[in-house]
Amino acid sequence: MAHRRFAGIVCLLALALGLVGCASVQDNPKAAIGGLGGAAVGGLMAAALGGGGLGIAAGVIGGGLIGGALGNMLDNKDKERQARATQTALETQPSGRASTWNNPDSGNAGSVTPTRTYQNSQGQYCREFTQNVTVGGQQHQAYGTACRQPDGSWRIVN
Repeated sequence: MAHRRFAGIVCLLALALGLVGCASVQDNPKAAIGGLGGAAVGGLMAAALGGGGLGIAAGVIGGGLIGGALGNMLDNKDKERQARATQTALETQPSGRASTWNNPDSGNAGSVTPTRTYQNSQGQYCREFTQNVTVGGQQHQAYGTACRQPDGSWRIVN
């Protein structure tokens, strides 16, 4: 029974990710990336809160829609400032201390806070982080992990 439920959840996740990501990755990459991230976060949060298959599926779909809309609202300057703050936070900030960004032209702002640092099985240093973004006066939060690349940059892995 548990195997059947897991298979159903995986199918729903694949469907949701396909709906968010297929054609729109080339046409609108920021919406697709936001949608994929939102789907993953929504599904993980629903599972962590003990949601059954239906709750997890709703979390995946709802997170995907919200993340896609949020990604679509950030302009190029927002994304540049967000990326710079993310690199700064991961490279220089101790766990628990945020790097912030804002764009006075759009009114959007955010912060990136490293929460845990560790070394993965390949020997790379990785950091978990939280990210808060305020768009149109509404705050959104996401979680991720980034690992240091050989050239010294940080690459988000999930």
